[in-house]
Amino acid sequence: MTMNKRRAPRVAVSGAPSATVALFRSLGDPARMAILRRLMEGEARVTDLVACVGLAQSTISTHLACLRDCGLITSRPQGRATLQTLAHPELMHLLDAAEQLLAATGEAVDHCPTYGTHHNTPAERAR
Repeated sequence: MTMNKRRAPRVAVSGAPSATVALFRSLGDPARMAILRRLMEGEARVTDLVACVGLAQSTISTHLACLRDCGLITSRPQGRATLQTLAHPELMHLLDAAEQLLAATGEAVDHCPTYGTHHNTPAERAR
């Protein structure tokens, strides 16, 4: 019988985070997630994203720069505007898989004492 000698991916314990951790950190901001959700519907201008997400244009632009630097979105000029779009359709599959995982875990993730939305205030974390 032959053993499968596949190596596990390298995980950085100290120093710079692994690429996987960096990816999930880039997805971990609510504003960036809202931007990506909107871009799953199709291309959008910054003004479209401002209207959808409800943040200032400068804040949206900062989040777009982060997503672009991570290779998650691309932009192209169209007249005086710039259109933002998802760079990889795999991102939609990842976000869909996350939704399925959240449905399967019920409210456990939402009630996580470290990251859950029900324990975000210092008073609730102290309980």
